[in-house]
Amino acid sequence: MLQLTPSHSLHQPLLSPQSLPFSLLQTCKSQREAEQHHAISLKTGTFSHPAIASRFLSLYADPKINNLDYARSVFDQIEEPTLVSWNVLIKCYVGNQRSHDAIVLFYELLHELVPDNFTVPCVIKGCARLNAIGEGKQIHGLVLKIGLGLDKFVQSSLVSLYSKCGEIGLARKVFDQMLDRDLVTWNSLIDGYARCGEVEVAMELFDQMRERDSFSWTVLVDGLSKCGKVEMAREIFDRMPNRNLVSWNAMINGYMKSGDFEMARQLFSRMPTRDIITWNSMIAGYEFNGQFMEALELFQEILEEDIMPSHATLVSALSAVSGLATLSKGRWIHSFMVKHGFELDGVLGTSLIEMYSKCGSIECALAVFRAIDRKKLGHWTAIIVGLGMHGMADQVLELFLEMRKNGMHPHGITFIGVLNACSHAGLVDLGRYYFNLMINDYEIEPTIEHYGCFVDILCRAGCLDEAKNVIESMPMKPNKVIWMSLLSGARNHGNVEVGDYAARHLIDVSPDTVGCYVLLSNLYAAADKWEKVSQVREMMRKRGVKKDPGCSSIEHRGVLHEFIVGEKSHPRTKDIYCKLTEMREKLKSVGHVPDTSQVLLCLEEEKEKEAELENHSERLAIAYGLINLEPGSPIRIIKNLRVCNDCHSVTKLLSSIYDREIIVRDNSRFHHFRNGSCSCKDFW
Repeated sequence: MLQLTPSHSLHQPLLSPQSLPFSLLQTCKSQREAEQHHAISLKTGTFSHPAIASRFLSLYADPKINNLDYARSVFDQIEEPTLVSWNVLIKCYVGNQRSHDAIVLFYELLHELVPDNFTVPCVIKGCARLNAIGEGKQIHGLVLKIGLGLDKFVQSSLVSLYSKCGEIGLARKVFDQMLDRDLVTWNSLIDGYARCGEVEVAMELFDQMRERDSFSWTVLVDGLSKCGKVEMAREIFDRMPNRNLVSWNAMINGYMKSGDFEMARQLFSRMPTRDIITWNSMIAGYEFNGQFMEALELFQEILEEDIMPSHATLVSALSAVSGLATLSKGRWIHSFMVKHGFELDGVLGTSLIEMYSKCGSIECALAVFRAIDRKKLGHWTAIIVGLGMHGMADQVLELFLEMRKNGMHPHGITFIGVLNACSHAGLVDLGRYYFNLMINDYEIEPTIEHYGCFVDILCRAGCLDEAKNVIESMPMKPNKVIWMSLLSGARNHGNVEVGDYAARHLIDVSPDTVGCYVLLSNLYAAADKWEKVSQVREMMRKRGVKKDPGCSSIEHRGVLHEFIVGEKSHPRTKDIYCKLTEMREKLKSVGHVPDTSQVLLCLEEEKEKEAELENHSERLAIAYGLINLEPGSPIRIIKNLRVCNDCHSVTKLLSSIYDREIIVRDNSRFHHFRNGSCSCKDFW
């Protein structure tokens, strides 16, 4: 606390404007001391002196104290602030990530004073942070009018602005006009070219530089990595005299994005130091490359090293959980988030809803959604998409209506969830309605994903001619998903003509799509066109196309158990096949007759043989679940292929026979089997 000695009495001449502030205020080292001096100046009336008020403004804005609210309060009490005071406050706003306020203050300044070469670079920096290129150009015009166009610091800030906002041509124009270019300006321009993907130009500039710092090298490494030129990036990285943490992270990101996660791991292991960005790059990279288990192992390692994960870490970890459908790990991460106070009103809430939805626990997804107080469009969209995947069309449409009543404006992804729900529930008329609602009421231009959903709705319901017309009228070229929907619809409804049409186009677009040959062969065989079945098999043989074996996984006590069709290597194989025998007998007792149509039509190479229906991977997983999971608990399975007709029928029966809820996520959607029925209502 400030001690008032006789020489510092409130009545001493020392407290005059000419002496007090600059002698006492210079010694302030904390906000508490500044407030004490501030209080004294108010009591003595010296605060009204412009020089003293300005000094307090500088004191509160100083990085050591950095109290923006106090600084603004002082500024507002100065009757005629000088340009220096305006500059101090603008800089404080930009430094505190409140660039919008800085720009507003700058426009107020223009009504009072002419800015100088300190004001302009600061406010241009704020424009760059906001990507406010329009405002930046206006300020550039003002700069030319007031004669600051050739100022070194102003020009440098303009190069940085245009580079960061993607206006690389303007950045180069300003750069070329500069007589004195410092290292920061060179780096800004190189960074701009790298951001725009013009890494060759960036490298030319790099070679022209008289001096370089770590940022110069790192910009090139980062730019080359992001453009997919990982080998060139590695060459620059290896040449760096001093590699900083940013360059290591950039190189790891580059390898991950190129799919070389092994090389990324090697670099990660060699790093002298790591930060949370490093860990996030690795975890997100593994998740991006489908290495979900490795991503979760690294997440576990972070916690073991007492590193607090960021929001980005948790989002990547939850995505990895979604890929594996390991519900127990997802619940554990959720508990960690709750324990450490992570808010769910942003992207974390969306990720958590998506995780529970993709792990087959739509009830938990709904619980998370309902628990979020400040729901954003992302939360509504996530739950609508999740419910749509689970075939819960009624709930989707109720929530969609509730969302609109709450004033939320749905975007394209929201409508994908709605259309998917209509497709899986066979709601053709509603599908048409919402597709048109999206276009006419919300003026959303349909993407190929929207057309894919709409075509799928029509094909599942057997409206093949209408689906064909929609495809032919699309403004973009149909992709393999759309042609597969038409071919699948033709197979399900026995339309050989449409099937031929879809298969021809599908083979043109994606000749390696295995499902095309399988569906086409099934279609021909169902129509007794066995010669064409042989032709399709021969086509597969010549093209080297192989049918992927069925693979299903089930989680038990945190461990993921995988089963390939005909699997006999699992430690509990004997028990599993005993349970399969029991299942077969129970199915026979309720009158089940196997549907062998698709077994006969499964295409394979000469050395390959498809297992019998009862050895399909999902049945092995169901048997394992019946043996190991607690009675009454749901059996959750994820399968890499689409569930075949017979397995779908069998699983419905097993859910009733064993009084178990069985949830299967195949490569198309979720199937919830309860009491002898399925959520897809056979529109699958």
